[in-house]
Amino acid sequence: MYSFGQRKTPASWLIFIILLLQVLSTLLFSYVCDFRMPGTASSMPPPPPPTRKPEASNLTLLLWSWPFRARFPIRRCSELLGIPDCHITANRMWYPKADAVIFHHYDVSRSPRYLPRLPRLPSQRWIWFNLEPPTYTRNLHFMDNMFNLTMSYRRDSDIFTPYGWLDVLPAPRTVTIPPKSKLVAWAVSNWNPASHRVKYYQELKKYIQVDIYGYQNLPLPRKKHLTVLSQYKFYLAFENSVHEDYISEKLWKTALLAETVPVVCGPPRKNYERFLPPDAFIHINDFPTAQELALFLQELDWNSERYERYFQWRSQLTPVEHTPWSLHLCQACRALQIMNPARYQTVPALSKWFR
Repeated sequence: MYSFGQRKTPASWLIFIILLLQVLSTLLFSYVCDFRMPGTASSMPPPPPPTRKPEASNLTLLLWSWPFRARFPIRRCSELLGIPDCHITANRMWYPKADAVIFHHYDVSRSPRYLPRLPRLPSQRWIWFNLEPPTYTRNLHFMDNMFNLTMSYRRDSDIFTPYGWLDVLPAPRTVTIPPKSKLVAWAVSNWNPASHRVKYYQELKKYIQVDIYGYQNLPLPRKKHLTVLSQYKFYLAFENSVHEDYISEKLWKTALLAETVPVVCGPPRKNYERFLPPDAFIHINDFPTAQELALFLQELDWNSERYERYFQWRSQLTPVEHTPWSLHLCQACRALQIMNPARYQTVPALSKWFR
């Protein structure tokens, strides 16, 4: 009879199996070591900021949300400001690579959950962007120690983005005043009877005719508002709230572009004179009462020589006609290009500063 013994495994196969087990053990160990629970990375302290600023052409700016959810074309900064272009995008896929993220306050103010939850690059700067006055800026309390730079109409912002400004003309020009057949106009949409500006108007209209546009009054089509208002000698550029440097489109994009003399109600005269020549506007604070202001406007109506003095500044200066959202983004691009890379900061008390 034949005797059948147990078959032996070749030594080469044993060596192969041992090596395979070692490789699998190494891979499993690496997987366990690299595993992270959600949120662990964001809770770790960030490393110190980099000491070298990226090249201007490599700067990426992410607009976290469209202001007031209104999309607009993003234009090249070389065309708007004559500076090297930044890569400006509203695509959040660029967040991990963005050098700066611009947050429009209104669109993230409802809750912290509207801000990114992903880990933040240690070199990435968060920019708080707001053009509304403190009266209409809510929920600043959870934004302290969160942003690196401020961007607003305030002159003491890190990135100054006013509603408008005056450009110097390349050469003096002769000023031509449009024909004026009417006296005083005011276009208003936010009608609050308890506000200072409405109360002042109610007193002023007792002594002088004021034509009101908007708010269930005279219609003022958007495409014709400059043509209509240019017929008036004066325009009431009354702000809806009084705050430092808050001089809005009511003056820049309405009164000045319509080539009428603005009668302003807002911050003190000295604040306006940071942006305008003293003879480019009339401030209600220059008169003890609304009646005396009305008398002064009537005197200018009768005296064309005195009235025309409020246009002399236009021989050398001109108001900026258009300040699109893209221009504000390019102002941020320019600021980041020239900013000292060692200046890495946080805004500790945004709610105390912006008030």
